[in-house]
Amino acid sequence: MSYPGYPPSGYPGFPGYPPTGQESAYPPAGQYPYPAVPGAFPPMGGGAYPGAPPSSGFPGVAGYPAPGGYPAPGGYPGAPQPGGMPSYPGVPTGPGFGVPTAGSGFGGYPQPPVQSYGGGGPAQIPGGYPSGQVPSPVPSQPAAMTQSYQGTIQAAPNFDAGKDAEILRKAMKGFGTDEKAIVDVVAHRSSDQRQKIKAAFKTMYGKGAGTQERVLIEILCTRTNQEIRDIVRCYKTEFGRDIEKDIRADTSGHFERLLVSMCQGNRDENQNVDYQKAQEDAQRLYQAGEGKLGTDESCFNMVLATRSFPQLKATAEVYAKIANRDLLSSIDREFSGNVERGLKAILQCALNRPAFFAERLYHSMKGAGTDDSTLIRIIVTRSEIDLMQIKQMFTQLYQKTLATMIASDTSGDYRRLLLAIVGQ
Repeated sequence: MSYPGYPPSGYPGFPGYPPTGQESAYPPAGQYPYPAVPGAFPPMGGGAYPGAPPSSGFPGVAGYPAPGGYPAPGGYPGAPQPGGMPSYPGVPTGPGFGVPTAGSGFGGYPQPPVQSYGGGGPAQIPGGYPSGQVPSPVPSQPAAMTQSYQGTIQAAPNFDAGKDAEILRKAMKGFGTDEKAIVDVVAHRSSDQRQKIKAAFKTMYGKGAGTQERVLIEILCTRTNQEIRDIVRCYKTEFGRDIEKDIRADTSGHFERLLVSMCQGNRDENQNVDYQKAQEDAQRLYQAGEGKLGTDESCFNMVLATRSFPQLKATAEVYAKIANRDLLSSIDREFSGNVERGLKAILQCALNRPAFFAERLYHSMKGAGTDDSTLIRIIVTRSEIDLMQIKQMFTQLYQKTLATMIASDTSGDYRRLLLAIVGQ
């Protein structure tokens, strides 16, 4: 089939076209409808194809080109294809010519390919894919780990707070409770996701989940600056109150001053240790306590509330050489009550944070009865941070696994929920 006036004249010849001995079966040289200039097909920037018929149809031929390709069936036979590439009727190949793909441009012919590499911006490859090959996407680099600790809970994929709130509502509605459904949701969502579920639940059903009382020492004396700032902000949002004012109203003396220092979230977090400063701080603490009659509490407050945890660990090592007694023992001798517990919590976290929480968990279950609020709080709040290390330290300190002790000290769905978070 032929079309009057087609192909237009003036196009440069394609090297090796037409094949020797087959001249009569191909259009005359120099009239092939596609330019044979490397890098010129397809045109960059999405421009029109040289000589391509307008979308309204080729003059005098209604509906041309035929849907699904250009040219229409019955058009020019395919030119010889180098390197065993598949034949596409009427499309020259070679340097600068891409491989046609369905739906990728004019009638199935490729536009300048756009490929994203490693999460960056689009990169155009002039003249189509190199050597007729379509490159595979380059995967993005995985996010670098920010710390060596490891939790037991990760954020659930395809998270839907509204859907989870509905599941919990159905699980608690009417007579009885579907405890398995509650465990499946609560034990497999990150803290951020649980907060979103709580907000969605309250919006959808007007029912709050209640708030557990915070244990000030454990929270404020062990968290990072960012965690403390988040706590202060959430406290204001949740209760409409200023946490520092509430601390001042409910505590007094050196304990009040320690907690006020803690809730500022201004601890030095430089991980590099200044050994000269460690020497000076150790001497200062000795002179404020063991080396004098009475105790200068403000000195202990200043050092333990402002120095980084690695710096405090170095200071404790120097102190032991100066005082012939470890710093924890000196705090025991010089302080009592809540201020003693607060200072020791800070120092214990500097020396071995997982060990601090392992000890707290052990004592929450040791003896008659269980301190459920402490058990729940630590398991839940550390589940995404360092619960794996806490479990390991628990076994090392007490010659039994954390899961074993939880299983023997709790029962029913409460036990199942805790064990689901802790893992085996």
